[in-house]
Amino acid sequence: MPASPSDVRADRADRADDILALARLATRRGAIRDILGWLTWRTGGPAALVGDTGRVLARPGGESDPSVARLAAEATVELHRRGAPSAVLGGGEGPPVHLIALDADPRTYLVVVGPDDPRCGTLLADAARTLGLCWRLEWAERERRRIESAEGHSREAVLHLLMVGSVPAAQRIAGALRAALPSVIQVYVIECPQPRRREIAQRIDREAGGGAWIVPCPVRPNHLIALVPPGTAAPPGTASPSGTASPPGTAPAAGTGPVAGTGPPQEPLDLLIVRLVPECRVGVSAAVALRDTPTAYEQAIHALAVARNAPEHRAGFGGDVDVTVLAGPEGYLWASELLAPCLRYAPARRADPGPQELLGTLGSWLSFGGAASRHLKIHRNTLAARIRHLDELLGVEVSRSLPAQSAAWLALRLHTAPQAAAARALATPGRTATLDAVLGTSAAGTWARVQLRPLEQARPTATLETVRTWLRADARLPAAAAALGISLPGARKRLTRAEDVLGRSLLTAPSAKYELWLAMRALGSL
Repeated sequence: MPASPSDVRADRADRADDILALARLATRRGAIRDILGWLTWRTGGPAALVGDTGRVLARPGGESDPSVARLAAEATVELHRRGAPSAVLGGGEGPPVHLIALDADPRTYLVVVGPDDPRCGTLLADAARTLGLCWRLEWAERERRRIESAEGHSREAVLHLLMVGSVPAAQRIAGALRAALPSVIQVYVIECPQPRRREIAQRIDREAGGGAWIVPCPVRPNHLIALVPPGTAAPPGTASPSGTASPPGTAPAAGTGPVAGTGPPQEPLDLLIVRLVPECRVGVSAAVALRDTPTAYEQAIHALAVARNAPEHRAGFGGDVDVTVLAGPEGYLWASELLAPCLRYAPARRADPGPQELLGTLGSWLSFGGAASRHLKIHRNTLAARIRHLDELLGVEVSRSLPAQSAAWLALRLHTAPQAAAARALATPGRTATLDAVLGTSAAGTWARVQLRPLEQARPTATLETVRTWLRADARLPAAAAALGISLPGARKRLTRAEDVLGRSLLTAPSAKYELWLAMRALGSL
């Protein structure tokens, strides 16, 4: 018997209401689960999305009946075998299973088990179109996140390779990402609110026109690291390639700024960052060769310590940390002797770290302390075990003693310096060098006086004594505060003032504490 006109109108109204409900649900976060929940309520039978192998891909929240899931899986596999786009299978003694294929690849099916309603087919056809769009959108979003995560890990790997000196490998990975690394860079360390780090990174990348190589810092969750070609940002006050700061108001060096006559000058990138995101603080290194990325990173960290208290919220590095002036051939020989137990170490097991990995661990720990576990991607217990092993190998307590840490830091710098191999070849055979001999040269004295001059000229004069007391306390703030007879916040405030005077980081790693200890030791003031 044909349906009456009133029944037809009612069916059309119901269908319109259903389509409107599906459209509203499709705009929600978690739309697929909500639509499946609505279908379960609307049809009276559990709904799910099932893959062509029978695996349930999505279902409403709450517990599911295993027997119903088994029926849905079996029916889906059977329909896929037949190659049909839709069907109603089962029935008889078991409940009917309604299936309809979504327009998706790989093939995905909307399955509803149980309802025995001839109008169910129209409802599922309408729902399948909406679900197909939502499923493709969710699949595309998952793929976007996966690709974004893979690119982020690749960028982090490139930064790690640069930090350990593997420049060719870093360039190969960067080339695969179609974002070649510049041969000369400045490093920006950008301190920003942690929850907004991704948003700020995207904004900086957009404003820099894709010219900045931006990596979320693997050690500090509120830092971004950017490798920037010098032409992208050469603001007054940042360091020149020679390591000296340009005074504010002076013109950029040739080749580092916009060309005259080509239009209005571009706003320096670091100033643009703090203008766009006032919560940011930016430290900028000198322009260095790509192979000197570790040095530039330390420079940017030192500049960031100044930027935190600077009114413009940015600072360029203007110091000189080239400690290779401390030693001639004997210095490099001393460094080799100190590190020799580690260099000659043969691991008992193949899985144990070898000499280069141990030296990498030592360098990371001296720079980042306990946070080196995040830098090296190892467990903190593994890091602690390696540091104890290094204590035993080197015969000094690098885990606790600032003098031992300073000596190890200097030895690593001299051992990896480009001129180290040639200098060791000139050393007197059979002669043993000591740290005191290395620090007792006239060159070391000149370097040390340059390092300490800002503290000696600072006002109040207690700043120098505060730093000296802190170094004598193995750079432990509570012990230094007790020795000075002041509160812990007071000692921290004094050291923060010393950071501004020096233009260097003391309380945040990488720290200038090793260089200051060596400078005071060279002058006999410790």
